Amino acid sequence: MSQPSNKPSLTPQFCFNETALRDFLRLSRGTIDDSIVQNLNALVTPAQYGFDPSSTAERQVQPTRKKPIDPQACQGFQDKVLFPSWQTRSDVLNYCAGVALDPNDPDLVLRQAETAKDRERVIDERLDPYSGRFFPREARTESLASLIRNERMVEGIIRARTWGLVTERCGDIGIRWEEALNNWRASQERRGNEA
Repeated sequence: MSQPSNKPSLTPQFCFNETALRDFLRLSRGTIDDSIVQNLNALVTPAQYGFDPSSTAERQVQPTRKKPIDPQACQGFQDKVLFPSWQTRSDVLNYCAGVALDPNDPDLVLRQAETAKDRERVIDERLDPYSGRFFPREARTESLASLIRNERMVEGIIRARTWGLVTERCGDIGIRWEEALNNWRASQERRGNEA
């Protein structure tokens, strides 16, 4: 069974390094969500029902029904692997969203100076094809905010797909992934308060 992703050390430098941020999210998603079918199959006890020799007597045209997974194994997977992984990614995205909102962007002063000087220039791209370098560039906080928005949308899509597969194999408990994750968070908080 896969292990949940380790939380990286959260610093503004980690967030502004878009490659590192994307790599963390990609690896975490690949370990848990992209391989959800394999993770769920690993929960099935192979010899639980024994081998049926008649299953090979004729060609199976219809796909065989997937074996049900023990509810305790499913719950254990959700509590120990799936939800902690989702929570780690949520923590990283929330932290980086906070960094993106920080008004103390070190590039801000430099960009403002460039903008004031470049506003005075007359730009004609026909005469100077390199004049585009004088257009104001996007602040790195704005770039980070855009990345975080995109990654949150991707996260929602991936979690919905993963939760659909989990409920299909483990039994539908009638709640959406958001509610299931919030219930898990509440149970973790209660455990933390009891300790």
